[in-house]
Order: sequence, then C-alpha cells, then structure tokens
Amino acid sequence: MSVFFGFLSFGGVLCLHFPQFLSSAEFRPLYSLHGIRLLIQFLIVAAVAFAVISSLLRKKKTLALTGMLFAIAATAWGGSSVKVNGSQLNGITIGMDWFLLDLLLMALIYVPLERIWPQYPQQGTFRKGWTQDLVYFMSTHLPIQILSFLVLLPATQATKYLGVPALQQSIARMPWLLQFFLAVVVADIAEYFIHLALHKVPFLWRFHAVHHSSKALDWIAGSRSHFVDDTLVRGFILAPLMLGFSQAIIVAYLIFVTIHATWTHCNFGPNAKWLEKFLVMPRYHHWHHTSQKESIDKNFAIHFPWIDKLFGTYYFPEEWPENYGLAGEEISPSFLGQTIEPFIKRKGTP
Repeated sequence: MSVFFGFLSFGGVLCLHFPQFLSSAEFRPLYSLHGIRLLIQFLIVAAVAFAVISSLLRKKKTLALTGMLFAIAATAWGGSSVKVNGSQLNGITIGMDWFLLDLLLMALIYVPLERIWPQYPQQGTFRKGWTQDLVYFMSTHLPIQILSFLVLLPATQATKYLGVPALQQSIARMPWLLQFFLAVVVADIAEYFIHLALHKVPFLWRFHAVHHSSKALDWIAGSRSHFVDDTLVRGFILAPLMLGFSQAIIVAYLIFVTIHATWTHCNFGPNAKWLEKFLVMPRYHHWHHTSQKESIDKNFAIHFPWIDKLFGTYYFPEEWPENYGLAGEEISPSFLGQTIEPFIKRKGTP
C-alpha cells in the first residue's frame, strides 16, 4: 500500500509540474485544483504511514522503503503546493491524470473486496505478474488521445454513411433506461462476434493471446491487452452504438463496461446465483480464461450469458476453474516482447 500511495502522489506532483503534457484537457474541467492538492497531501501522508507500518511488521523492507522514497520525492519536488501555469494548458497530452485517478478509484473499489472475500486467498494483491498488468493499465490510459483517434475517428466516419436518422429518432424517444439497456445488448452482441474472431482467426489470436496469458485473475489482470486487440474491440463496439444512440448513452455505457469488465476479472468468491443467470459475474468470465480443455473457446459474452446460450458457447459448471492462462502455448514474458511478437509469426503458431 505504501508503494501504491507513494507512486500515486509522485505521479500527481508530476502532473502539477507539467500539466500541459500530462493532464487531459477533456478532464480538467471535471475536478478542482484544490481537491487535487488535498488528494496529493493525503496520498503522501498515507504512503509514509503505510511505509512505517510495513517496516515494523514485515521482515522484508524493500516495499516500505520504495513507498517512502516515492513520498519523499513527491514532497521534495513541491508536493501539493506546486504552482500551475494555466497559460500553457494547450496541446497534445498523454492523460496521466486520468490514469492516476482511475487507478486510485478502481483500487479503492476492488482491492478491499478481493482482500475480504477472495476466491483464491493464497493469490494476494501483489501476485506474480501484477507489475506487468500495471504497465498494461498505464498503456491503455496514457495515450488517451492516440487511442481516441484510432477508435473514435473510424467509428465517427462510419456514421456519416451508415447512420439511419429514423432509427436514431426512434431510440431517442424511448425512456433513458430502455435506451441504456438496448445499448448494452447491442454492444455485447457486437463484442461477442469480434471476441469470437479474436479466438478463431489465427492472426488475430496472436494479439488476443496476450490477454489470456495471465495465470491468475484479479481486477487489474483484465488490463493486460494488446493495443491492437483494444482498438479492434472498441471500434466494433462503438460503430454500431454510434448509428443510433446519443452521446450521453454511449458515455454511460463506456462507464458501465469499464466497471463491469473490471469486476468480472476479480478474485472475488461470493456469488448471487439468481443474478448469474442474467448478468456475467466473475465465476462465469473466469471460465473463459481457464486453460482447462473443457472450457476453451467458451463464454465470449461480456455482459449477458444468454448470448452464449444463443450461439452455443455457454459453459458454466458449479465450481471455479483450477488453472488459468494459455493452453499449451507460450508467449514472451515481457511487455515489449508481447507488444512486438504478435506482428511476427512465432515458431509453431499459425
């Protein structure tokens, strides 16, 4: 926890020093500078406090020392009192503020749940591979404008030629909740087929295999995804949504899918059996990630299990999977290798 809070505080101070490069223009109006300064102060204090507690309770002092060093560096570089030059807040940014705030929010939601009610108690928060998943989490957040260009521009262009005004008007007359539910259904069906293609088309599987390479699942493991995989999935979801739904509904869906997709990867044991019939829960999606033969290429749906039932890819036994990861296949263990390798035909792969 000391490393986590220390890292966030140091990142926050970086954003105050270089807002024109690191903070997202889209999100600046949504939060107050005073609130961000208070948050940075809290993170520095929390990092120091957890570092002291960790050094007293643990034999290994490495994590405590690392967290303390982050907090000291953040404080030495001005802490929360760094002056921001508002006249320079223009140009292309990489969205570090969005990455830090989303990381903090998701960790505050999911880490306590996984610590209190884990399905696999021995796994732990800082299990093997978590640092690599953190890098993936960062890689999908920082280049926010680049990903927006790659995904939103083609989808927006498609609406000029494929948009149906009568359909858009009909949907707009529906109650908001009905519009939202319909958007989730449309998005899930679209994602089902691109997800199926990512598994069945050998060239596409090279990219999607990165997502399945995690040998343990938790809230951050879902972030392990190649940028080509991410771009394809987001594009296939956004294109049909943009044909008939308002921007407000699309934004609401994007918030929902971020929270729900993270949730389905969680190391969380309790289940609401009555809800599992209607909504994808962690145990259901964990079976999609298993390396056990009986569940390979099953459970492609992201939100609704009935979509898998409809297309014959449903698999949902009472127990949880025993093994995760790739079945009989190895990929590069490094982030750089996993980024480059799918473009090159590996020995023994299609």
